Amino acid sequence: MGGRLMRIGELSERTGLSLRTIRHYEDVGVVAPSERSTGGFRLYTEAEVRRLALVRRMRPLGLCLEDVRALPDVLERLPDAGGPLPENDEEAHEELVAMLRKYWVEADARCVDLRREPASAEEFAHSLHGHLAKLLDAPTTAVKAVR
Repeated sequence: MGGRLMRIGELSERTGLSLRTIRHYEDVGVVAPSERSTGGFRLYTEAEVRRLALVRRMRPLGLCLEDVRALPDVLERLPDAGGPLPENDEEAHEELVAMLRKYWVEADARCVDLRREPASAEEFAHSLHGHLAKLLDAPTTAVKAVR
């Protein structure tokens, strides 16, 4: 295997993922070390860095584990990722287009949902502010009478 090898700690630093998360992704088949050292340490290459960086970018989309495993494989098949364009195989080309379209529609829909979340959070925070303002404006004699 060509390229510089790095241990899991460096992979963690480079991707911003915890060691535990990387090991979990290995256990569920999202990523695998390129090699193991003679001492049994996991060794990774730039390909694993790129794959995990992609997976990290996918996290907010809330994709199921099956899609988290599959989508990087689909993207690696694209010509700009080094894969051959399946132009001579119409069925493979249509399959790739269909898979990308499916993931794009899901990602786009999730982005719409994510854009709604800040507005909902701000609305809730505003309601808390209103409750607090009412309490602070309430006469203190009413609070003493309750005690």
